[in-house]
Order: sequence, then structure tokens, then C-alpha cells
Amino acid sequence: MPLPIESYALIGDCHTAALVGCDGSIDWLCFPRFDSPACFAALLGGPEHGRWQIAPAAPIEAVRRRYHSNTLILETVFETAEGRARLIDFMPLSDQRWDLVRIVEGLRGHVALRMELIVRFDYGSIVPWVRRRGRALLITAGPDALALTSSAPMTGKNMKTVADFAVAAGDRESFVLNYRPSHLPMCAGIDAVRALEHTKSAWRRWSRRCKYRSRWREAVVRSLITLKALIYEPSGGIIAAPTTSLPEQPGGVRNWDYRYCWLRDATFTLNALLLAGYAEEATDWREWLLRAVAGTPADLQIVYGVTGVRRLDEYALPWLPGYGGAAPVRVGNAASRQFQLDVYGEVMDTLHLARMSGLHPESAAWHVQLALLEFLESHWEHPDDGIWEVRGPRRHFTHSKVMAWVAFDRAIKDAERDGFEAPVERWCRVRDAIHAQVCEKGFDRDANAFMQAYDLRHLDASLLLIPQVGFLPPDDARVLGTIAAIERGLVVDGLVRRYSTETGVDALPAGEGAFLPCSFWLADAYVLTGRRRQGEALFERLLALSNDVGLLAEEYDPRARRMLGNFPQALTHMALVNTARLLSMPVRQTASASARGERPAAVLRPAGAR
Repeated sequence: MPLPIESYALIGDCHTAALVGCDGSIDWLCFPRFDSPACFAALLGGPEHGRWQIAPAAPIEAVRRRYHSNTLILETVFETAEGRARLIDFMPLSDQRWDLVRIVEGLRGHVALRMELIVRFDYGSIVPWVRRRGRALLITAGPDALALTSSAPMTGKNMKTVADFAVAAGDRESFVLNYRPSHLPMCAGIDAVRALEHTKSAWRRWSRRCKYRSRWREAVVRSLITLKALIYEPSGGIIAAPTTSLPEQPGGVRNWDYRYCWLRDATFTLNALLLAGYAEEATDWREWLLRAVAGTPADLQIVYGVTGVRRLDEYALPWLPGYGGAAPVRVGNAASRQFQLDVYGEVMDTLHLARMSGLHPESAAWHVQLALLEFLESHWEHPDDGIWEVRGPRRHFTHSKVMAWVAFDRAIKDAERDGFEAPVERWCRVRDAIHAQVCEKGFDRDANAFMQAYDLRHLDASLLLIPQVGFLPPDDARVLGTIAAIERGLVVDGLVRRYSTETGVDALPAGEGAFLPCSFWLADAYVLTGRRRQGEALFERLLALSNDVGLLAEEYDPRARRMLGNFPQALTHMALVNTARLLSMPVRQTASASARGERPAAVLRPAGAR
């Protein structure tokens, strides 16, 4: 049986990331990028598909884990009958090389341990060629090469590399795994302890830049570190999660590859980074966004690769049985070819927020926006695939139309505020037409709530965002009715489902967990509508779902009390930051942002910003 999803922790170097289990096994790692083929894929199969475990040889009596404060350095302490040992895992931050470092330290008694390395390139399908060169093991297959150096003696056994060693109090053994393209010469070794100190200092310098000083700071900083770890440093792109195919339903087929950058997340990302004071990362994200969407507006995608690449063809890996038998295991994402109206609103809202928050302006941005709006003006009345990327037929999804309204609304505000040349009067007419249509066709008077689509009388949690984007004020009776309907129809044990999968709207078998970002959105809705105490209570409930090192997945099964979906999930951690900041803002600032139809970061812009 696989470890529960919540039993994993994340380490990374802002190029790629690994998942480390509470049993000392690294079960997922893609080198050298987030979207590269995995060399450890046991997460989606078994040890034979690649893993790297360091753990006591004797039965483990207790395990405790933590991150070194304000860092992404993981510490796992194992207790056995013979003593106690500490395993430290991290990836040094570097633009020149890729390393994974593991240090074992004796704390008490005398602990025997075993290191077992099984490398299987290309998602567990390729057994590499292993040879020794001095103190290093060279592991090669096709374009990929790893080098393992260790202070403990290593040997090959049954297509594995193993090391049996022991530590007493004060003893230390280290292991360094380096990746390089196989056609390049072997990299020079690094000092594990020195690398640890450098990595610790780098993460703490970054964490000190956080301007969030209110309640829940520890959870907010941990979420921000997680988001930073999911940024592909060379481009500024932020992936949705470092994993693929962790199921949204145990044993089911809702298994998707999330190692890419979604435009859907753009405004949430920018808002979270700006609220915490990370203007550099926010600027990099905006620049990635502009590069990615450049080109013909008709070709705008909802998701891109970390460099902005567009081709993300989806295919299955039949040799992997999937996490807990949830198959197929997918690589790539066919949603990249879907048509979603809401992403036009997300792009426009993001660029508007960047201006409102005082980011240095990008001169090319307005020309991109003009082209996008010209396309949207003739396409907003078309059906689309919706925010949740349903694989059923296209429909007139209400949230999509709302975000089309947002696109024109933000462009009008920018043109009027900054004096950009634009057909503002025409845009105003389009904006008004979209608003009128949504209120007529998307609102069910009998249910007193906005519905998922014009032709579907079903609820959708994305409609909780209506007051956040300024489409209607929070105290509008239709907003209050929609919140009440979602409470009745989509809340399970206090947590929010995206929509009812039993309706068949997504053309997939029914069943998935509560969607954690939507649950944070409900907390936001409570705050915006004056139910601050309920919003805080729900927020505290959501924080309590974090695992022992403060990480959250995409979904949660409230009955089995297990995390579901890809992990850790950027959108969940963005939502956590945004809700914490909303709860910590004075009521007058919250009301001001709401009345102006702005994200909270827009009313907290630096002094002197236009």
C-alpha cells in the first residue's frame, strides 16, 4: 500500500522538486525540471519504479518531522529501540547545477541504517547503466546521468545500490546525488554540510522579505515558501503542483498532470505574492504571463509549460499502476487544447492588479490586452469548457461569462485611469451586455442563486468569486442567495465541493473530494458579507487539515480524513495566503476593495504608487 498523500513532504531547488515520505523514501523526483520524466516514480507504482530510501534497519518506534524554520530543509527524526537518528533532506539553490543532499546524524544510542537507491529513468521504465568512478557511482541512460557520492561504502545488489552503516551520537554520514545531461562531463563534488548552511541562509533571507505580520504568520510563510518552491526560477512560471496523476478519487480515473502553469491561477498568484511583499516574484510571474500569451488571441491556451511552451500532448504510462491503483497515469494535459473564456478575464485582471499595486509598468502589456479584447468581443457569447476543464460538451458556463465581464471591466478601468487609447464606449456596451445576460440567464429565481451554466440548474463553487471580482456587491441579494445555496448543496462536513459530479457535466465517473481552494473561497465570501466569525472558523478548520509540515493537497476526503489530488497544490496555498490576509485587513479596507471591485492587494499598494 502507498503512503497516504499527507505523509509526504516537499523539497526543491526552484527548478524541480521531490516528495519525501515519512519512511525516509524519496518516491517522486523529476530531473532537471518539474516537467521532466521522473527518475523516482514509486509514488505511482512501487519501489521497482524508482526510489531512494534511507531509514533505520530495525523497526521504527516513532517518527517526527519538521522543516528548519523559514526554509525548505526537511528534518526527519527516527526513534528505534537502539537510539535516535536524524535525516536531513534538501536541494541546494543553484542556477549552475542540480543536487539532492541527504545527511544522517546520530542523536542518541547506536542506530543501524540502510540506504537503498533504485534509479529508473523515464517514469520507472528504463534501467540505467551503473559504473563506479573513484568514490562516485555514475548512473546513465540516454540523455540523463546521475552521480551518487557518499561517505558510507556502497555496493550494487539486485539492480540496486545499497549502503549499510550505523551512526552513534555525534556521527554524520552524507549522500549527494547530482544530475547532469549525460553528454556533459561529471560535475565536481560539493560539501554536504557547507551546502546545508548556504541553503539554510538563502531560504531564510527570502523568508525575511515577507511583509505579512498578522495572525497565522507561520502558516502563511510556509505557504509562501511552498509557492516559491513551485516557481521555475529561470522563467518565473509557477506550476500548479509538482506531481502528476495523484487521484481526486481513490482508485478512480480523475488523474491529471499538474506540473504546468495555469492562467486560471494568475490573479490568485499575483495577489498572494503582492500581499506578502514579493514584488520581484510577482513581476517575474507577470513577465512569464505576457510571454506565454503572446501571439494570436485565438491561440490563447489555459495552461502552458514552465517555459511557456504550448504543446502539452497528453498520453498514458501503462507500465505504472498508479497511486493506489488509480489509473491511468497521465503525462501532459489535454486541457491545454480547451477553450476557456475565463482565462481572458484572468489575464486582464492580473495585468490590472499589477498596475494598481505599483509594479513597474510593462509597455507591451497594453498592446497584448487590446488584441485579447478584440478577440473576446466577438467570442464571449460562445460556449466554452469552463474553469474546471470538464471533458463533456461545451456550455455557457456562468463563471466563464462573469470572467469575460471582468476582462472588459479591468480594461476600461486601466484605460480611464492611465489614459490609454481604447474604444472605451464600445467596451462599456459589451461589459453591460455581458452583465445583463449573466443576470438573466445565469440566475435561477426559483433557487435564488446563480447556476453552473445557462442550461444547467446545478450549483458551482466558482460562483463564490462573484463578489470578489466585483461583478455584484457582497450584500446583493443574489450573492447572498448563491452563498446560501452552495452551503446547502455543495458543503460536506464543512468543506466545499467544486460541483456535483453526479450530474455528469464532466463526462467522467462520479466522485471526488472536497476542493480546498473553494473552501477558502467560502471563507472569503463569509468575510466579504459580514460573517467574519464564520469565515475565521472555516479558515481555522482548513488550517487544521494541513499535514505535520504544513502542506495541503488539492482536495480532501472529509469522511476518510485523507488528502486527495496532486500535492502540494499551489492554488490551495495561494488561497490560504489570500484568506489570511483578508481576515487580517481592517473591515474598512476590505469594504473599500469590495466596493471598488478590486483584489485586496490593490488597496494595499505602496505609498506613492499611482
